[in-house]
Amino acid sequence: MAGMNSLPKSRCGCFIHPGHSPRITLFVNYSGKKKSLIIGIKMRHQTGHSFRLLPEKWIAVTLNFAQKASILFIRFNPNFLTLLGLMAGAAAGFFFALGWPIWAALAIVLCSAFDILDGKVAARTHKTSLYGAMFDSTLDRYSEFFIYLGLAFHFRKSWVLWIPILAFLGSTMVSYTRARAEGLGFECRVGFMQRAERMSLLLTGAVLGTIFRVFNPSMIAVLALIAIVSNVTAIQRTLHVKRQEALRKAEKEN
Repeated sequence: MAGMNSLPKSRCGCFIHPGHSPRITLFVNYSGKKKSLIIGIKMRHQTGHSFRLLPEKWIAVTLNFAQKASILFIRFNPNFLTLLGLMAGAAAGFFFALGWPIWAALAIVLCSAFDILDGKVAARTHKTSLYGAMFDSTLDRYSEFFIYLGLAFHFRKSWVLWIPILAFLGSTMVSYTRARAEGLGFECRVGFMQRAERMSLLLTGAVLGTIFRVFNPSMIAVLALIAIVSNVTAIQRTLHVKRQEALRKAEKEN
């Protein structure tokens, strides 16, 4: 392992590969106990896996299916697929505004599908670029805005109007805190309410609301959950960066 030769000598020691444990990834019994403790905590925060509301197996299966399906779209420019995702998101918001949840659900499925496919097609056709990543992230925010705007319009005559507004605020802050953290040189993928979870909840609320004819209560519950947990995720990511910075400073002092 790179960097192990630079560590101080010890009478006995043990190294655990970072991928083997999300909590304690590195422990070495060195004479300099303070330094070994700092190294262990640092590795835990940098390599630990964040908890996801969606099962990791579901995510893996979806991404694997998208990888295989991407061969059907290799003639398309990845940025064009990103634009289709934006159009689908705008359509979802339009259908929510009209009170047509089942059509909104279908549009959300298409929006999510194109959001995955554009990256897979870019990788398969060797068209990945920094601009493409920026273009994708930017249009993702716009597509979510249109969805929440449609829901806000649907509830415009009620105090519930504020729930999709807060949900959009939280969703935007989740993305912003990660982008800002990575711009500062910190890894920041922690958090419960990432984009996949938000889109899945919106889809679930629309479908269940249609099946059981309880669209308003269903969407209010989903939007409230997104509003609360997404803002908690933004705070969680902010504190995560604070911890990482403190660990870097502690390492330099030792």
